[in-house]
Amino acid sequence: MIVLDTHVLLWWIGGDPQLSSRARSEIQREHTAEQGKILISAISAWEIAMLVEKGRLTLSMGVDDWLAAVAEVESVIFVPIDNATAIHSTRLPDHFHKDPADRMIVALARHMNAPLLTSDEKIQAYRHVKTIW
Repeated sequence: MIVLDTHVLLWWIGGDPQLSSRARSEIQREHTAEQGKILISAISAWEIAMLVEKGRLTLSMGVDDWLAAVAEVESVIFVPIDNATAIHSTRLPDHFHKDPADRMIVALARHMNAPLLTSDEKIQAYRHVKTIW
C-alpha cells in the first residue's frame, strides 16, 4: 500500500519524466501486486480541479472524466476525507507547514501507515511520515 501526492498522480498518469525512477518502480510494484493498493486522498481531486479551474493545468479531457478514468485504474483507490483524517491533519506532531491539502495527504499516509510518494522537499523533511522519492 502506498499513498500518492497530487503531483505524483499527475506525473504517473501523464507519463511525465519528472516522476523519479524509484517512485515509478514503487507504483508499478504496487499496481501489479495481487493485493496492491495505490491510495489517493480525495483532496487531490480538489487540487486537480482547482488547478484546471485556474488554468494552471490542462488535462486530456474534462476533470470529471479524467478523475473517473483514474478511478478505473486497477489498484487505485480514492480515499474520502473522513472525520478522523481531517482531525488528525490538524494535530500532526512537531511543526508541519500550513498547506491544508498537504496536511490531509500526510494525515492519510500516517493513518494508513503507508509510505507517501512525493517530490515535495518540505514533506520529505518531515520525520513523522515515511516518504519515497
